[in-house]
Amino acid sequence: MTQRSVLIAVFDDVQSLDVTGPLEVFTGAGRHSGDPYRIRTASLDGAPVRTSSGLTLVPDLALSEAETPHTLLVPGGNGTRRPDPRLIDWLREHARHAERIVSVCSGALLLAEAGLLDGRRATTHWSLCDHLARTYPDVDVDPDPIFVRDAHIATSAGVTAGIDLALALVEEDHGRETALAVARHLVVFLRRPGNQAQFSVQLAAQTARREPLREVQQWITEHPDTDLSVESLAERASLSPRHFARAFQLETGMTPGRYVERVRLEHARRLLEDTTDGVGQISRACGYGTPEAMRRAFVKALGTAPAEYRRRFHPIHRTNT
Repeated sequence: MTQRSVLIAVFDDVQSLDVTGPLEVFTGAGRHSGDPYRIRTASLDGAPVRTSSGLTLVPDLALSEAETPHTLLVPGGNGTRRPDPRLIDWLREHARHAERIVSVCSGALLLAEAGLLDGRRATTHWSLCDHLARTYPDVDVDPDPIFVRDAHIATSAGVTAGIDLALALVEEDHGRETALAVARHLVVFLRRPGNQAQFSVQLAAQTARREPLREVQQWITEHPDTDLSVESLAERASLSPRHFARAFQLETGMTPGRYVERVRLEHARRLLEDTTDGVGQISRACGYGTPEAMRRAFVKALGTAPAEYRRRFHPIHRTNT
């Protein structure tokens, strides 16, 4: 067994759950595997820091005293908006020596400011993705997934996504059984794959202003197995197909076809994760018609087939493997 070290950098106005969520995952993995991580928290001067919720954290040491860790974790929080330049300097000088660099939520902004994300694919909390892309144009920002791995650097979305990423790292270090045991202990019933969207299609799309279009949005969500062609939806909204398509995209930010695709995919993923229904039954319930049509949609959007998606992310299946 090789003990891996985890160093968590903390600072004033850090988001407490960005720190404690991954910390609990790594700690639990050590208890289950018998090969504990050596976990340390560190602030710039070793002094206590006050989180954005008012909780005071007492770090183990100062960053200047920290040895190069196996995994360096940089949390997010309001303190990333105007970070202490000394923290950025420390990251710029020391972070690249870690075997793994991990950020949670707006911690990605600190990595980007230190130049660690240049030329890399990364994500952050959905509300900050545009800011990250505008401020750091050399970063390839992907706003959709809950976490992104690019070589030895991993970035994640907000709060609970840090737990998902930590579980993925534990699985990499100690295997699936340990990761699942930690997930069960923390009552994280289903570990989400990294490419799962940060929020549902209903939240990703804007809500239409006009009542007929809002009703159509709701109809699509509740009836993914019906005829959801532009012509059919336009008739429901009492508009011509051309007028409907233009108005729908203008008010929701998506074409009707794209909205339907995402609703059906989200519904299919939920059924694969939460039920034991067959792939054929799910394909019909989600409006794909045939398993092959659903398989093509999954491969296009997720890079994996429905059966493999279920094998990896259905909790009953995983527990029995």
